[in-house]
Amino acid sequence: MTVMKTSMRNFFAHKGRMALSAIAVLLSVAFVCGTLVFTDTMSTTFDKLFAATTSDVTVSAKGASDTGETTADNGKPPVMPASVLDEVRKAQGVKSAEGTVFSTSVTVVDGDKENLSPSSGAPTIVGSWNRNDARTMKITSGAAPKGADQIMVDADTADKHDLKLGDEIGVISAVGTHTAKISAIADFTVTNPGAAIFYLDTKTAQRTLVGESDVYTNVNVTAAGGVSDAQLKKNVTAELGGAFQVKTAKETADANQKDVAGFMNVMKYAMLGFAGIAFLVGIFLIINTFSMLVAQRTREIGLMRAIGSSRKQVNRSVLVEALLLGVVGSVLGVGAGVGLAIGLMKLMGQMGMELSTDDLTVAWTTPVVGLVLGVIVTVLAAYLPARRAGKISPMAALRDAGAPADAKAGWIRAAIGTVLTGTGGFALYLASAADKAKEGSLWLGLGIVLSLIGFVVIGPLLAGAVVRVLGAVLLRMFGPVGRMAERNALRNPRRTGATGAALMIGLALVACLSVVGSSMVASATDQLDKTVGTDFIIQSDRSQLITPQAVQAVKSSPDLAHVTEYKSTQADFTTPDGKTLKDTAITAADPTYATDLSTETVAGKLPDAYKADSMSVHEKFAEDHGIRLGSKIKVAFKDGSAADLTVRAITSSDVVIDAGSMYTSIATLAKYVPADKMPLDSLVFASAKDGRQDAAYTSLKSALHDYPQYIVRDQTDYKDALKDQIGQLLNMIYGLLALAIIVAILGVVNTLALSVVERTREIGLMRAIGLSRRQLRRMIRMESVVIALFGALLGLGLGMGWGATAQQLLALEGMGVLDIPWPTIIGVFISSAFVGLFAALIPAFRAGRMNVLNAIATE
Repeated sequence: MTVMKTSMRNFFAHKGRMALSAIAVLLSVAFVCGTLVFTDTMSTTFDKLFAATTSDVTVSAKGASDTGETTADNGKPPVMPASVLDEVRKAQGVKSAEGTVFSTSVTVVDGDKENLSPSSGAPTIVGSWNRNDARTMKITSGAAPKGADQIMVDADTADKHDLKLGDEIGVISAVGTHTAKISAIADFTVTNPGAAIFYLDTKTAQRTLVGESDVYTNVNVTAAGGVSDAQLKKNVTAELGGAFQVKTAKETADANQKDVAGFMNVMKYAMLGFAGIAFLVGIFLIINTFSMLVAQRTREIGLMRAIGSSRKQVNRSVLVEALLLGVVGSVLGVGAGVGLAIGLMKLMGQMGMELSTDDLTVAWTTPVVGLVLGVIVTVLAAYLPARRAGKISPMAALRDAGAPADAKAGWIRAAIGTVLTGTGGFALYLASAADKAKEGSLWLGLGIVLSLIGFVVIGPLLAGAVVRVLGAVLLRMFGPVGRMAERNALRNPRRTGATGAALMIGLALVACLSVVGSSMVASATDQLDKTVGTDFIIQSDRSQLITPQAVQAVKSSPDLAHVTEYKSTQADFTTPDGKTLKDTAITAADPTYATDLSTETVAGKLPDAYKADSMSVHEKFAEDHGIRLGSKIKVAFKDGSAADLTVRAITSSDVVIDAGSMYTSIATLAKYVPADKMPLDSLVFASAKDGRQDAAYTSLKSALHDYPQYIVRDQTDYKDALKDQIGQLLNMIYGLLALAIIVAILGVVNTLALSVVERTREIGLMRAIGLSRRQLRRMIRMESVVIALFGALLGLGLGMGWGATAQQLLALEGMGVLDIPWPTIIGVFISSAFVGLFAALIPAFRAGRMNVLNAIATE
């Protein structure tokens, strides 16, 4: 009880000094809890949506996937004859059945040819209006579509694009373009996560999406009273004879949820990883806080020891303070986490993914995880300072506070840090020298972990050397004030090292990712310059296949020398070694693709692969299956017949663009695949006539005006798009890393604030002998700047080392250009100085306001 009273008294006596540490715990716990609440809410939203939109039993064609993406290589959804509906109705236990048609491989445009697809990446769905959809949508204006000239739109899409009744919109599918006027607007009765949904009547949907009558993509079946979904499935399957896919509502919902869960898990664990980094940074802040508080209370603890307190009691007293800090920070963090989740939902709403707060899900495990994690991390971080407090002897009551650290412990720390750093550096060397990327990645991971821990442990030793260099370069010009700032930073190297290490972690990751991202862009750009000979690349950024009508529009464009079609499909390969490889990717292109992309060959010539009944394979595939020039491979094309193709070329596996591709000609593919089953183009390449590049660029864009889902890019555009994609990914990662950097800044603020308290009497004496308030504030600001720059130097240096090693592994995959983004690195370094200035504002202001006489009188 005495220990608890002492801890409570000390905690509330120093609550101001604990505040920033509590904020660090709060932020870290909030990020963890916010992530869990946000992803759980998304799960709940999709669970409700799938449960509400799924019939008791769904019958679909064999080619339909488990996840609801039903589009085949020819751009049309797999269908089944309308006679299936009559057969289903004959099955026992069927109350009702309804045939429907829908497709996600569509683009919908308004009257100005503006794309109406969601910007969030959610699907655009066009289907037939049916009773099952009427369960989840309510028509709020107009009437359901009847006839080819009518279409219904969901209310969210109508609001986003200012659509109203009577507006004309176009549906672009593999069949062609169908125009209709909005006859109705329907609102969701469940949360719509962002999809754009349009409805036609059944006959119009069949003609528009499939180009056939009397076919369905699905049959929705409702069970009669007392019949379970499982029994109904069994009955329907028996009636159909196993020729189609039959799934219960739960099976369909689970398959859809599994697809969504894959994306959500990636997002969830990535965000939790960054929360872990923030926790790691927060550990340094907490260690520093308690180390300084213990140092400032050395005399007090010595007196406690002198009047009978045991080491264990002193130790427990500090740990109880940490426990209180962890509980307070964690409880506030859990509440802040719920607020953060709501904020993320609002942000997703701005990006087009609607999530209702009505579905906000806070599982009981979320606050438990937040509290346990926050408390454990805080108590563990305070263990070393608590252990140090327990070692304070009664004689410390006779000494001034802040006794120097044990020199022996410092040398042991330096030795351990040197060994860890050296071992980490050697692991990074092994990674850079690896022959295989998979093997090298293991060494890279080990090297990053060991070198990071080594730098953290050896930080105090490095602080002495680095701060002296920074002081000589930056601080000496400020005269005595600058020298005092340097000495203050050097006064306690352990504290400076821990404060700098907190900033080092975040900046090391920033530097590493900057080097990797910049090298990827530079490598891809280099490959484009070396290998891509075409002038223009036409594709969809939403992975939509290119319709025959759009291809014809490209070919009709003037000023073009040639157009190359590029199709991807799958086939079963039977190789000379007798192995059968199922669903192997093969690319069919026009012969001009051999000049559009200069792919290096190790045997034969690539143009020969486009001869009749010929193909190419890549080097690794040839080695694995004993293939050489002239070998024959039996290729059973998807939706077609089998062919014996002769290998005419073996391409290098050491490429970035089209790595691992195997080629044949479109003419060969057409020989074995029926015209109505031919895959649509994934890409189209176009080359301009000599001197007509600008005119061709303009005419191509004009020709594709009616097809806004496709983008025309020249090589400069393509490089810019690649750079933007990687840049957006890096910016998102930097945004998540900002949490760790914010916590690190709090660490600098806290260190300076506690340092000012520790030096109260010293500051009073300096003011008494003539140091002005302005000079005092400048001294503290410069001390902060040098600590921040110390952390930045370590972090940027370490991160560039990691990034350069990672690039060596990427080189094994064909990305052989190392590019150090010096503007970014220099910008981050300079920004660190401003971080130091910002962190020092409050401590410097408080120091300047001290009463000189009161400061001198402080013990």
